[in-house]
Amino acid sequence: MMLLLIALAHSRMLHAGGNSLTTPAGGGPVDVAVQWLLTSFVDGRSAPLFGLLFGYGLVQMTRRLTGPDGDPAGARRLIRRRGAWLVVFGIAHVVLLYAGDVIGAYGAFAVMFAGAVTWPGRRLWVVTAITLAIGALAIALLQMVAGPDTPLAVGPTLLDSAALRAMALPVLPISALSVAPSVLLGVWAGRLRPLEDPGYTPLLRRVALIGFPVAVLGAQPVALQAMGVWTPDSTGIGVLAVVVFGVTGIAGGLAFMAVIALVAGRIGDRRGPVTTALVACGRRSMTFYIAQSPVWLIMTEPSLLDLGGRLGAAAAAAVAVATWVVTVVIADLLGRAGRRGPAETLLRYLTYRDRSRHLGVARS
Repeated sequence: MMLLLIALAHSRMLHAGGNSLTTPAGGGPVDVAVQWLLTSFVDGRSAPLFGLLFGYGLVQMTRRLTGPDGDPAGARRLIRRRGAWLVVFGIAHVVLLYAGDVIGAYGAFAVMFAGAVTWPGRRLWVVTAITLAIGALAIALLQMVAGPDTPLAVGPTLLDSAALRAMALPVLPISALSVAPSVLLGVWAGRLRPLEDPGYTPLLRRVALIGFPVAVLGAQPVALQAMGVWTPDSTGIGVLAVVVFGVTGIAGGLAFMAVIALVAGRIGDRRGPVTTALVACGRRSMTFYIAQSPVWLIMTEPSLLDLGGRLGAAAAAAVAVATWVVTVVIADLLGRAGRRGPAETLLRYLTYRDRSRHLGVARS
């Protein structure tokens, strides 16, 4: 389901709002309503969900590797190795397909903060607060420097576009810091195991009931600008609106995680064809995150369809939903055939090959 939210968030490059959260997409009442819904519930709210699940997964991986007689230092080395390969994947994704990659940012986080999975609780919360402040500052600076008219990273040819996208790679460490708060909260959640323990159902309900209102209310200063019904009186107020939007997005990510966990708990083992297909897509999430990018490339490149900024918000969202549905169908076919996603297969091979070799030497 996270991949659907990400596809919807990326669809903004197809309408007039483009890279700017506050620029109206125009169109009729349906387009305005869709833009309000996406700005209030999806933009800046789906990415934190990605971070939360990434952090949760780091804890699960560490737990499997350490165990009663495990090697915590070895687990940290493995996290860094996996993170380094994610950075490589992310760089390739940016240069070849899509400027808004997040794989590299999460890989950079794993390299920089591999030890976070074993930090004491106090240190975890302090670093979360610091990185949240840094992220808010980065959002403010980006808003002041870039402004509302930042164009898409496209050039007259595919090679020109690749060069433009590559220019964003030096900010990868800053991107890692911007995703750090949600990932660190995911680490904290991974320690509690609320997604696995039914005893946390009341907590998940409270998170959903509090998280969504906070996220939606925090989005309104930006959403109202996107609808064209409010304009800030000064640059400072406009920047503050974007900062509030970014910070409260984490509450939306937590709420989405809680709702999905509650629904999954109600479904249990009663999996129909739709649930089975969604599970198959989730198990191949990196493959089908990357698989969305050729759609954005083909639709936005001036040398191809050149539809960037030309669709209404509703039509752009429909393209996102259709793209996601196709990836779910393909994932289901792979699942029925018993095949892993190609990106997961390659990442697993690159991450664990040295470890397997070392284990083989030790056994011999």
